[in-house]
Amino acid sequence: MNDTIRAFGHPATLVHEYAHWVVLLRPAQPTLGALVLAAKDDALAFGDLPAEAHAELKVVTADIEAALTAAVGYAKINYLMLMMVDPHVHFHVLPRYEGSREQAGASVTDAGWPKVPALGEAVTLDDAQKAALVEWLQGHWPR
Repeated sequence: MNDTIRAFGHPATLVHEYAHWVVLLRPAQPTLGALVLAAKDDALAFGDLPAEAHAELKVVTADIEAALTAAVGYAKINYLMLMMVDPHVHFHVLPRYEGSREQAGASVTDAGWPKVPALGEAVTLDDAQKAALVEWLQGHWPR
């Protein structure tokens, strides 16, 4: 796993692994169920990923959206490729909704709704909450 994946807490935050991608719980939750979709490759640019990684995104994004629909009941979903601090290819995946959602003792309000996500308003999870949310999301995973 590359340094970006480790920076987001792998292996403790691992929700699901694919051939070219991992889906991680985002340790700071701007919305409940926020994830990091990270390429396992060492590529620093999206276009540098192998064609197979791009093709696999069809399955990965369908699984993410099915799981988050079941878990959170989002109204919209945002895939943000920021890569400002962590250099390897990754997306921040944010289920968007009006109001708040609760799970594992965390209440998370989508402070930016219905506009740009308020990443600075994220709820920081403790280790027990992270573990509980990973297990909760895995229970909603379609594959």
